Amino acid sequence: MVPRPVPLVTPGMLALFAVLATVPFWIARVGLYPYLGVEIVIWATYALAYNLTLGRTGLPSFGHGAYFGIGAYAFGLAQLHLWPSLWFCLAAALLAATVAGAAVGLFISHRRGIYYAFMTIAFGQVFWFVAVKSHALTGGEDGLLKIRRLPVELGFATVPLDGNDALYWFALVAFALVAVLLWRLVHSPFGRVLNAIRQNELRAAFVGYHVWAYKLLAFAVSAGLSGLAGALFAMAQTSAFPDVMSLHWSGIVVMMTLVGGGLVSFWGPVVGVVLFFVARDVLGAVTASWMLWFGLMFMAVVMFRPEGVAGAWQAWRARRAAASRAALASAAGD
Repeated sequence: MVPRPVPLVTPGMLALFAVLATVPFWIARVGLYPYLGVEIVIWATYALAYNLTLGRTGLPSFGHGAYFGIGAYAFGLAQLHLWPSLWFCLAAALLAATVAGAAVGLFISHRRGIYYAFMTIAFGQVFWFVAVKSHALTGGEDGLLKIRRLPVELGFATVPLDGNDALYWFALVAFALVAVLLWRLVHSPFGRVLNAIRQNELRAAFVGYHVWAYKLLAFAVSAGLSGLAGALFAMAQTSAFPDVMSLHWSGIVVMMTLVGGGLVSFWGPVVGVVLFFVARDVLGAVTASWMLWFGLMFMAVVMFRPEGVAGAWQAWRARRAAASRAALASAAGD
């Protein structure tokens, strides 16, 4: 049976983008910081990119913060030492993270399961160590400072990104483009092979697919788009620090993805990002131990609802649809 074509953009996606575009107009009125919207959009881009490995291909990458950080450093270094053009610096971040991901993928794509996971951690720690110790290049633990929010050069106009609202809308456009790209990718023949690898890697190899090549490409694309998110984060922070490359922050994006339901839903990572940052700001205003409560939520999800919030929503909708069909069948029988 030939799969039905998937539209480039769905009505639900357009509705989501439209709602997100209104955030700067009401976020301060509900008692949240305007910068929170910038963080959510950037990390949602990162989480969607990361989920191409974990949720779509079944690759447990636990050192993905390295590529987020590489993108941030590449953006800053390109700006400070090469050419302070927004498009050039974003391209440098995307390229640097993609090359790093491809290089790592060459070493780990023939591995599976726990061995794959351990190797992603090892390489991630190597990149983090290099960032911390390369004081002349990265600033070491002090970070790479004085990164500017470069303006958007459109040829016929220049749009400054100094304010949080302007940066938010630019990051939102980047998020939308990455979301559409990944949506098409996971629903393409390439994406269907990735899904087959997630379900049974040995069977996918047995039917003739070059599994290692698909795993390599998926990892490189995920790393590159994570680096793009890292570049946006460097703009938002006006600096790049090695902390985001650490095992701790690599674990945070895994938690976001799993809590949101990235294993069963394309949009699950976005849900997880929103929950994490809202919990940080709302619970953080009440208690300094807000991370404890988020960690307990993560444990509860893993034990009782591994599909995450999105999976729980899908299950509820399925039960409701089944109940509706049963009611219609009963009414027809009467």
